Amino acid sequence: MYFVVEDDPAVADALESLLEGAGLEVCVFGSAEELMRNGLPKANDTMIVDLGLPGMSGGELVRRLGKVGAAPRVIAISGKSSRTIAREVEGINDIKILRKPPSADWLEAITA
Repeated sequence: MYFVVEDDPAVADALESLLEGAGLEVCVFGSAEELMRNGLPKANDTMIVDLGLPGMSGGELVRRLGKVGAAPRVIAISGKSSRTIAREVEGINDIKILRKPPSADWLEAITA
């Protein structure tokens, strides 16, 4: 299962279409809080999370999931500067970063 946590509807739609077009099962959430209320990813899932979410940031979401034992594979997406991204993911291990805007090569990066 692929979990997408993205507050920008256009980016969320693009990711959902990309993944579903590849025959993958997808759940989309508009915020970290929505994901936390509706079901946590499991270790064999993949979570694609925007680092710049309003409310709880994407980095904080990843850290919280690690504390409750839900440690999915994480791919962070961001359109922010490299320095901002580095600060947001500091201390998080095994995280892949994709830069916005979405591109055709994201599918390979996400499913690899």
